[in-house]
Amino acid sequence: MATLVNSLAVPSTYRDQLYQGTSNQFVDDLSATTTLYVGNLSFYTTEEQIYELFSKCGEIKRIIMGLDRNQKTPCGFCFVEYYHRTDALDCMKYVNGSKLDERVIRCDLDPGFKEGRQFGRGRSGGQVRDEYRTEYDSGRGGWGHRTRAQLEREREMDIKENYEPIKEVPQGAGEYKSRVPMTGMNKRSRDYEQPENRKRHKEQNPRFRENEGEDDED
Repeated sequence: MATLVNSLAVPSTYRDQLYQGTSNQFVDDLSATTTLYVGNLSFYTTEEQIYELFSKCGEIKRIIMGLDRNQKTPCGFCFVEYYHRTDALDCMKYVNGSKLDERVIRCDLDPGFKEGRQFGRGRSGGQVRDEYRTEYDSGRGGWGHRTRAQLEREREMDIKENYEPIKEVPQGAGEYKSRVPMTGMNKRSRDYEQPENRKRHKEQNPRFRENEGEDDED
C-alpha cells in the first residue's frame, strides 16, 4: 500500500569512504548491524543525555562519543550500539529526526564501529562538515574552521594596519617632555628639601617637637 510519508527506518545511501571491504560486504554488514551513527549533535550534548533518549528503544550495549582528533573533545557525533538489531531499527523509526538539545539529530545504520572512527577527519581535527560551514552555529563551536581562520587573518591585518606601534618618535616630542613641570610626589619631595619647609613641618608634627632637644645636642 502506498504511503505519503517515507519510512524513517530506511538507511541513507551514504557509505563510509574509509570502509575496508567490497560493496557486497558493506550491504551484508548493514543487514545485520546493531550499530547506529548519530549526527548533528551539539558539542555540549553529554553521553548521559544520549543514553536517556536512545535507551527508550532498547538496551544499549555501548555509546562511543565522537571526538576532536587534536583536542579530544566532543565534536558533534557518536555511535550507539544495541544488543539487538530490532532495537536499532526501532530507533531509526522513532528517534531519527527528533530533537536533542534543540537540534534535529540524524540516525543512520552503520556497518559497525572500529577503533579510530571516533575521531573527526577534518583538517582541524573535527568533522569535515564543520570545515566548510559558513554560518555561525553556537552548538558546534561557533564559526566553521575556515571561516574562523579567515576572520582571524582579517583581524590580524586590521591590527597591523591600524594599531602598529610607533617606531619613530614624532618631531617635537622630546622638547615637549622637557617642558613638562614636576608634579606629584617629586614636587612634594623637592619642596620639603627647602630649610623653611622642614622647619615648618617639624613645628606642625608633635613627634619632631618631642625630639627637638636631642637634635639641639647634636
